[in-house]
Amino acid sequence: MIEEFRLPDLGEGLPEAEIVQWLVAPGDAVTLNQTIAEVETAKAIVELPSPFAGTVAEVRHSAGDVVAVGEVLIAFDVAGDETPEAGGEPARATPNLVGYGAAPRSSGRPQRRARAAAGHSSGSDSAVLQAVLDAAPHDAVIAPTPDEVRHERPRSTPPVRKLAKDLGVDLALVEAAGASGIITRADVEEYAARVRDRESTAAASLPSSPAPSGGDGVPRETHLPIRGVRKATAEAMVRSAFTAPHVTSFLEVDVTATMRLLADLHADRRLADHRIGILAVVAKAVCLALHRRPELNSRWDADAGRIVQYHYVNLGIAAATERGLIVPNIPDADRMTLVELSDAIGELAETARSGRTRLDSLSGGTFSITNFGVFGVDAGTPIVNPGEAGILGLGAVRRRPWEHDGQVALRDVMTLSLSFDHRLADGEQGSRFLVDVGDVLREPGRAMLMG
Repeated sequence: MIEEFRLPDLGEGLPEAEIVQWLVAPGDAVTLNQTIAEVETAKAIVELPSPFAGTVAEVRHSAGDVVAVGEVLIAFDVAGDETPEAGGEPARATPNLVGYGAAPRSSGRPQRRARAAAGHSSGSDSAVLQAVLDAAPHDAVIAPTPDEVRHERPRSTPPVRKLAKDLGVDLALVEAAGASGIITRADVEEYAARVRDRESTAAASLPSSPAPSGGDGVPRETHLPIRGVRKATAEAMVRSAFTAPHVTSFLEVDVTATMRLLADLHADRRLADHRIGILAVVAKAVCLALHRRPELNSRWDADAGRIVQYHYVNLGIAAATERGLIVPNIPDADRMTLVELSDAIGELAETARSGRTRLDSLSGGTFSITNFGVFGVDAGTPIVNPGEAGILGLGAVRRRPWEHDGQVALRDVMTLSLSFDHRLADGEQGSRFLVDVGDVLREPGRAMLMG
């Protein structure tokens, strides 16, 4: 029996993924959950496990193709067991992929009950129509009665609404193809495709000119597609820059004492397996300062009309990769020791460079750090990640003449750049937070006073 495997939703409603490489070919025997391909989403590279045990019958796409969620990737020739249902038709249970959530239509899962509408009996079977959406197989949604449909916004799930927002689609203009009247991911994508086709047809009617080239025939320009991590980063930065009013403050700090501390730690044989650097010390200082200045560890929830303050720190660390900038975060970083933070940062950086960052680590951050000092830059104005209150930029540590104990001496100096959302924090809170971080870097012993 031939079984098709469609590209699943790999997290947070991402609408598509690019095939990086296939690890199997037609004719290969595969086992359940064997890695068959690597795909790159807008956030990271993800390994796809096989949902079936059998033989690869057909590979539908090549490496480099961008595939929409729900599109067939590969087909398997599966032997499998078939057992007849009560109606006489054979039924096969599709294996559930590791990490893809609960299997759809699970008989052991309680279903939501339909709310009784005016004029309808709550026990009426005709009022309890259920639809399990392909776009969200883990969620069961009750289809509305005709009376309930009136004067309501289009029915859909949160991932589908997010997809529509990302694609710039007005759900009120989308017609549900299914009998339930619920708008699915496929409905949104089909509508967006029709709009793109109309735009492409209009653009095709305009005169075009070839890319300019030099006298030797070599093109003078390279045109690169906007997709993957670069596309996601651009969209997030534009959304942040034009939504949150940014303010950036700067502070020059004498970090000589911190650099001496790091030298002592490097010389300690007990810490030989741990590479503790200035970034780890800053991370620890940030966690301590955020507990004192909760305004910088919060989120602006416009939909609910409230400010959400976190009592934990999921610390984002900006990482430059070959695919672009990503900001994975360290959960509960405020509960870690300096050594634990250092190890977590090292593992995060190595994972990011190899393209193996998990999708769940790219969301849920509460505050971020970016270290542009490694590129020899002294200061900058970083952009706050959407959903966070602030981001701290670290400049290069430089040996400079500096006033110390009433005299001019050569000291290790760095510049801290704090960008924050002015809706969540005023200049006072931002400045005090920056000074708190600077105090720890100037005199690491002050961390003992900031528990």
